[in-house]
Amino acid sequence: MQENQEKFIELVNEKIRNQNLKYSILTMGCQLNENDSEKIAGMLEKMGYKYEEDYKNADLVLFNTCCVRENAEERLFGKLGEIKKIKETKGTIIAVGGCMMQEPIMLEKINKSYRYVDVVFGTHTMQNLPEDIYKTIIEKKKVKDVIDIDGEIIEGLPIKRNDKFRASVTIMNGCNNFCSYCIVPYVRGRERSREPEKILEEVRNLAKEGYKEITLLGQNVNSYKGNDKIRNFADLLIEVNKIEGIEIIRFESPHPKDFKDDVIDAIAKCEKVARIIHLPLQAGNTKVLNEMNRKYTKEQYLELAYKIKERVPGAVLSTDIIVGFPGETDEEFEDTLDVVRKLNFEQIFMFIYSVRKGTRAETMPNHIPENIKSERFNRLKILADKITQSIFWNTLFLYPKSCSVT
Repeated sequence: MQENQEKFIELVNEKIRNQNLKYSILTMGCQLNENDSEKIAGMLEKMGYKYEEDYKNADLVLFNTCCVRENAEERLFGKLGEIKKIKETKGTIIAVGGCMMQEPIMLEKINKSYRYVDVVFGTHTMQNLPEDIYKTIIEKKKVKDVIDIDGEIIEGLPIKRNDKFRASVTIMNGCNNFCSYCIVPYVRGRERSREPEKILEEVRNLAKEGYKEITLLGQNVNSYKGNDKIRNFADLLIEVNKIEGIEIIRFESPHPKDFKDDVIDAIAKCEKVARIIHLPLQAGNTKVLNEMNRKYTKEQYLELAYKIKERVPGAVLSTDIIVGFPGETDEEFEDTLDVVRKLNFEQIFMFIYSVRKGTRAETMPNHIPENIKSERFNRLKILADKITQSIFWNTLFLYPKSCSVT
């Protein structure tokens, strides 16, 4: 696989050498998408393309898509409409990849309504991009490179980091949870964990290059499965913590159902692991959580949160909350507000529920009217803002009087 990739990187490099061609990447989505875009940029630069921030001036424009939120679709199709005129003028190569291209309905829309797109690739075929671009340049072909099966873990991809001190490291791909509102398992496939030594090697190399902060990435990091020596996510945290040069370790995203005692103990033991811990709630009512297929109750979530705060000195929590899930009553939404009041989250990422085609929630009865969803969202935001202000002032008064805070 790697030999084939390197072959086409060199072929493209030979073809475009001395032409000063530029690329631009528009990333839509989570930190995993951003990490993928860094690998795409690495491949493009080895092919001989130079980065251009303004996509209107680029010779190759690539969209790395997300399908978790509805506005990502609107943004993609809006940008594709804009760039059509640019392509007609200067022959820009347009490539669209990522999660959205794993959805048959989106793939069909691209093929039908945006025929000027040159390359379409999915989450399991990103490593084939050099070959796809070669075919576009040399053979003038429209390339569709999407497979429905779970892809392999591809090691050794070139990467261009966006930061000199902070870096993300993917430890696993895919998800087995099938939350009823989420399309991710269908587009990223089932869970596949990287070999622990590959992860540790990548982190050691980053430390040698001067990186100080590492974020370990996965759809559900604490379900990571290693080998006989490094068995699970707790073991992995402990090993990464030993690497000299790394000063801060973060991770995204854990699932409450897999946040076991060994992970809590590892965080408490590892002085480099950040004490701001992301613990997605999604909803505070047990019935709604069951409909979401989250596999924990309100009471179990609260018990876990209190346990983390008790056993990890200085721990504070951030969370995700979805407002207006199908069938959610106002009384059930009050349970969410109750959890927020009890836990005083440092930060809340709030989302109004939007339908994702192909998910179980799409066909559920009693979808909530938009005006009610907006009203609940505003109530949550007001509460979250009050808590944030309270945390700020409480922290402020902890400073000695001689300190100035700007």
